[in-house]
Amino acid sequence: MGLSWQQGPLAPGAIGRFLVPGPLPERLLFAEPLRRRMRVKFAGAWIADSEDVVLLHEPGRYPVAYFPLSDIFPDALRASEHTTTHRDLGPTAWYTVRAGAHSKPRAAWEHTGLPGYAGQLKGRAAFAWRAMDAFYEEDERIVGHAADAYHRIDIRQTSRHLVVRHGDQVVADTTRPLALYESGFAPRWYVPRADLDEAALTPAEGQTFCPYKGVCSYYDIGDAAKAAWCYPDAYTEVRRISGLISFEPDQLDVRIDGAQLRLEPGQTVIPHGVDRDLSTDEIAPWPT
Repeated sequence: MGLSWQQGPLAPGAIGRFLVPGPLPERLLFAEPLRRRMRVKFAGAWIADSEDVVLLHEPGRYPVAYFPLSDIFPDALRASEHTTTHRDLGPTAWYTVRAGAHSKPRAAWEHTGLPGYAGQLKGRAAFAWRAMDAFYEEDERIVGHAADAYHRIDIRQTSRHLVVRHGDQVVADTTRPLALYESGFAPRWYVPRADLDEAALTPAEGQTFCPYKGVCSYYDIGDAAKAAWCYPDAYTEVRRISGLISFEPDQLDVRIDGAQLRLEPGQTVIPHGVDRDLSTDEIAPWPT
């Protein structure tokens, strides 16, 4: 979750509201300087390098990085005949991205007829995340989408009593779970393996990834498919949850101090947009 995605304040499914007397526009876009050096690699070559990136937050989308045309390497963009119209930002021209003998059509775009209020994006182009080799902030790769400064994760140790059951079976019982608070989401509770019944967990096929936590593995519990998950090697910033197990309250009986947890509306993460569908194989070695 961030400023405009999932349940953020500018997202269609926002859980909060602005305390103003009149209605806000149906859609609010927000652009701001990234204030970080960002680079783009395509076909093994650097094609953009800028300290003047603008991040666009658009409702229902992860943020998109816009580079000054002057910071995109010569000959990296070739204009195409393909054009579209953005519902808020007007006419959009699409480019073929090139590096050496390699090219990718419709892999970058520029809004060419911006309304006056969106002048911050003038003379800038954005790259389709999935079409590039990789994006970097300084020398570290950024996966999934441009980093959202409004996405925050806090982890807190607690002595609250957490019990997880599947039918009559106690799967976990602990008074030392970790509470993970992630922007716009209900708390998630992570259990040390010593406090759960490992025999109840059956590894499930498939992995996913979170741009903020890393590669995620899943477990079936009886007939409850993928009812638990784990980040075996969580990113440095959230290393405390590495190897711990969390449970889905819509598939299992999960209770904190006797109160049953429920899956809150809007909590399901749904892939969306051009900056999705990276494979876990592509991220597993990160960071290098």
